[in-house]
Amino acid sequence: MSDQLKYLMSWKDSTVMAVHQYASVVWVTICVVLVLNTLLRLAQLMRKRRRAERDLALFPSPMRHWFFGHLLLMKNNEQSFLLLESFTKHHSTSRVSWTGPFEVTVILYHPSVIKPLLASTEPKDDLFYGFLRPWLGDGLLLSRGKKWFRNRKLLTPGFHFDILKPYVQVFNECANKMLDNWSGIYKSSGNSDGVTMEMFEHISLMTLDSLLRCIFSQESNCQMHRTHPYIQAVYALSYLVVERGRFPPFYSDFIYALTPSGYRHRQALKVLHGHTNAVIKERRETLKSEEAPGIGGKEKKFIDFLDILLKAKDADGHGLTDKEIQDEVDTFMFEGHDTTASGISWCLYNLAKYKEHQDRCREEVNDLLTIKDRTNIEWEDLGKLPYLTMTLKESLRLHPPVPMTGRMLTKPLVLPDGRTIPPGYRVTVNADCLHRNQHVWKDPLVFDPLRFTPENKKTRSPHAYIPFSAGPRNCIGQNFALNEMKVTIATILNRFELDVDESQPPNRTMRLVLRSINGIHLRVKPLTK
Repeated sequence: MSDQLKYLMSWKDSTVMAVHQYASVVWVTICVVLVLNTLLRLAQLMRKRRRAERDLALFPSPMRHWFFGHLLLMKNNEQSFLLLESFTKHHSTSRVSWTGPFEVTVILYHPSVIKPLLASTEPKDDLFYGFLRPWLGDGLLLSRGKKWFRNRKLLTPGFHFDILKPYVQVFNECANKMLDNWSGIYKSSGNSDGVTMEMFEHISLMTLDSLLRCIFSQESNCQMHRTHPYIQAVYALSYLVVERGRFPPFYSDFIYALTPSGYRHRQALKVLHGHTNAVIKERRETLKSEEAPGIGGKEKKFIDFLDILLKAKDADGHGLTDKEIQDEVDTFMFEGHDTTASGISWCLYNLAKYKEHQDRCREEVNDLLTIKDRTNIEWEDLGKLPYLTMTLKESLRLHPPVPMTGRMLTKPLVLPDGRTIPPGYRVTVNADCLHRNQHVWKDPLVFDPLRFTPENKKTRSPHAYIPFSAGPRNCIGQNFALNEMKVTIATILNRFELDVDESQPPNRTMRLVLRSINGIHLRVKPLTK
C-alpha cells in the first residue's frame, strides 16, 4: 500500500471520527438544552402554582391529589354532580378547583360573589371556549371588547318582540310535526299503555328544524330525514368539541390536526361554513334585487335572523361583513339548538316525574285553548300560562341547560366580602351549584314551581337564578328560547300524557349542554279528546 493511500485512509478515518465526535457533542448539547428547558418550564410552573396558592389562599379547596388535583372528582356523571353540589354545604359561596398540578379555577355559586363578575364584560375563558372558536369564530359568545359591544348593540333589535312574534307559528308547526311522528310511533308499537321514547333525540331535531326556519327561512324536513350535510355537520361538531375537551392531548392544535378526529372536524367545518356562506351570498343578491327599482321580492311571513344581520347598520352606517354574519349565524345556531332542547327535555322529565304539576299545567293549557276555541298557542297566550311558566322556571333551576360558564379576568375582581381575585385567573360561575345551594334556596331539591310567584321572587337576589346568565353578557336569545319552550311544552301537554320510564333513570352529564348519559326516556301516550 502506497504512502498516499495510507494517508487518504488515515484522513478518512480521522474525518469520520471527527464527525462522530461533533455529532455526539451536538446531541449532548440538544439533550442538555431540552433538559434545561424542561427544568426551567417546570420551575416556572412551580412558581405559578405557589403564586396561585398564595393569591387564592382565602378561597377554600377540597382535598386534592398532588398531581391530578381535583380531576379525579370530575367524572362528568350524576355522582360527580352530586359531589360538587355537596361542597356548597360547607363552602357556601365559592371554592377553587385544580385541573392537574398547575391549572386552577375559582368556582362561584352564591349571588353575593356572582354579581360583581356578571356585572362585568370580562371575556370568556379560552381554555374550553377556544375549542369552539374554529366553529363560532368571533361571534357574540366569544368576542370581547369594542367588537363585542358593537355587535351586541347591532343584534339586540333582532330580538325585539315585534321580530319574535311571528316565530310562534314556526314553533307550533315544528312541535306538531314532532308530535305527529310520536303518534305514528305509538300506533305502530301496538301498546295501548304508551310507548317509551328518548326525548332529547326528538326535541333536538325539532329545535334544529325551527332554528333553520327562523335563521335561514329554510324548510329542512330534518325531523323526517337527517341526512342533510349541514345537519350532519352540526351534530358532528357538537360531538367532536366535547370529545376534544375530555382528552388533554387533543388540547394541542398540532396534535389534534394529525388525528382522525381532527380531520373529521375540518371536514364538518368545511360543510357548515360552506353552507352558511352560500346562503349569505344568495340572500345578499336577493336583497339587492328587492331594493332595485321596479323589481319586487317574494313576500315572507316573517323577518328571519339572516335578514336582520344583513340589514344591521351602526351609527356610522357600517354593516357586518360576511365573516361577521357567518360567525353570528353559527353562534346563534349553536346557542339556540341543543340548549333549548335540553331545557325542554328536562322539563318534560320533571312533568312526568311530578304528575300533579303535569296535570295542573295541562288543565291551564286546555282551559286557555277551550276559551279561545283553537288548538295552537299564539303570541298573546304566552303571558296567560302562569303556572306552566313557573313550572318551566323551576325545571330550569334544577336542570340549567348550561350548568357552567367561564370567564378570564383581565383586571382584579373585588368581591363584597373583601376577597380579591387577581387578573389572569379563570373564574367559573356554577349555575347548577348555585340553584341547589341550601344557603340560597330553602329545600333546594324539592320541585316547587311556587318559588317563582311574584311575591316569592321579591324575597331573593336576582342573581340567585341565572339559567341564561345575567348582566351585560347574558343570553341575548333568552326570550326566543323561553317562547319556544312554552309553545312546545304546552303543545305536548295538549296532545300527550307523560310518564317516567323507571327502568331507565337519567344520569346527568355535561356535553356542551346538560344531557343524560343514557338519555331521557319517557313513556308517552296520546290523550283521548
